[in-house]
Amino acid sequence: MAAEYQAPTADYAFLFGEAFGLDIVARATGGELTAADGADVIAGAGEFAASVLAPLQSIGDREGARLVDGQVRLPAGFAEAYAAFVDAGWISAEAPTSAGGDGLPGAIRAGLGEIWNASNAAFALCWLLTAGQIHALDAAASDQIRETYLTKLVSGQWTGTMNLTEPGAGTDLGAIRTIATPRGDGTYAIRGQKIFITWGDHDVAENIVHLVLARTPGAPDGAKGLSLFVAPKYLVNTDGSLGDRNAVTTVAVEHKLGIHGSPTCVLSYEDAIGYLVGEVGGGLAGMFVMMNSARIAMGFQATGIADRALQQATAYAADRVQGRVLGREGTAPIAEHPDVRRLLLSMRSEVFAMRALGVYVADLFDRAEQTDDAAVLAMAEFFVPILKGWSTEDAVALTSDAIQVHGGMGFIEETGAAQHYRDARIMPIYEGTTAIQSNDLIGRKVIRNQGATAEALFADITGTVAALRAAGGDVAARTAARLERAVDAARRATADLIGFADAPRDAHAVSVPYLMLLGVLAGGWMHALAVVAVAAHAAPEEADAQRLTAADFYGAHHLPRVHALAETVASGETV
Repeated sequence: MAAEYQAPTADYAFLFGEAFGLDIVARATGGELTAADGADVIAGAGEFAASVLAPLQSIGDREGARLVDGQVRLPAGFAEAYAAFVDAGWISAEAPTSAGGDGLPGAIRAGLGEIWNASNAAFALCWLLTAGQIHALDAAASDQIRETYLTKLVSGQWTGTMNLTEPGAGTDLGAIRTIATPRGDGTYAIRGQKIFITWGDHDVAENIVHLVLARTPGAPDGAKGLSLFVAPKYLVNTDGSLGDRNAVTTVAVEHKLGIHGSPTCVLSYEDAIGYLVGEVGGGLAGMFVMMNSARIAMGFQATGIADRALQQATAYAADRVQGRVLGREGTAPIAEHPDVRRLLLSMRSEVFAMRALGVYVADLFDRAEQTDDAAVLAMAEFFVPILKGWSTEDAVALTSDAIQVHGGMGFIEETGAAQHYRDARIMPIYEGTTAIQSNDLIGRKVIRNQGATAEALFADITGTVAALRAAGGDVAARTAARLERAVDAARRATADLIGFADAPRDAHAVSVPYLMLLGVLAGGWMHALAVVAVAAHAAPEEADAQRLTAADFYGAHHLPRVHALAETVASGETV
């Protein structure tokens, strides 16, 4: 049986109020909320998730989503859980104030994203996609679409999807062939097929709002010819009530490796009625708002699934007695075996790094919006592919480590450890594979500006190295030395990458290693900030020793990957 889920409230209280040198919640809200308030929100969400969502995780995995007579049926309890989620106000709480929501700051939303996904990733994908659509419509929709659709999405009464992929158009969105033909009354007739549509059909909300990329007649080839449309499952009457079923048919529900409770649908548009969002030909820009939101949310999802796997592995290792433990008298749980302890410490140190980076990136976007600072926005955008790519890749490794801690029992489905691994495996793929993220990183955010944003990051990290040396203590000294060497390696790798500007195959062949290098480095930086914050305590606190141990372990076991990856980046395309 899976271990009971516990939200990491103490970590978030530390991140909100101490790790970054100030109360970032108070800064983001102008003092309306504080770090303590943020921790209370996290605690409340944790209680809800543990009692309502987590019990459905294994049920959703076993039962899965089913297509019955053209309608998707979700596992038992999902509809009731969604109603409770809406009634508790979690959807409107996270939605931006400009869209009619409560507008919780990004740092708190990062914590909530982790909690929803840790407790039930398949369920959380519904809100994740709805949240992304809320941001997209808030940015580009007309007043009529906002009034008709956005308000119902923010209330949670309706859910939203993202319709990009087609059988012949996956990563290459320019190959999309779905056509949207004007009907002469301001609406469009959408015809085509979309695949891999997360929560594309279900029975937990009364309507589903599809956000569809399609090509208008005569539009130019490629991405510039794409426009964005809203196409609801049920048409909406002028008084706001639901009308006839739109011509959108659920053809199939995919049978997947994991996230079985999340319906991944094939949708057929058969002259379905759609409504233009933004300008004709502006579809990709509008959809990118939703894609960006989803990519950031993937970082939170990765942290959540990884932490759930860690919690379960920790609980199992504390109870399981097996073999003689070196240096221990009598019997002892396997958590005392040196290698099991290493695995658990490794997982814990990486989960904290992922969690802290998610909060940092979310707060960067809040700061960019509040200050209109181009440099802050550039840094926020710089981190999107890193957060998405590094966190999701490492989450797969972490969930695999959790199975290893369980030994043979981890390979047995009834323990629940295997589900975390299966659920995590999709994360480096959807919302843009890791290579898509790394191509964006090196092309638009490193080579294009000759590494200016990367160097600004290295300068920030170097400032933390100085703070570590001023803090004193053995862990701080070791962390400073390790981090300084890692920054030097990252600078060399960046210079090597920029040197490949005239040899694009060389640059792209090592773009994923470069992304992972920056992710590992950023994780080390997050731990360094934690060490500085702990050093500022007038008296030791309960969690201080654990934070220092995790930082020391990360510096010794994970940060050295930066040097190896730098060697790889320098090699270019070697085959």
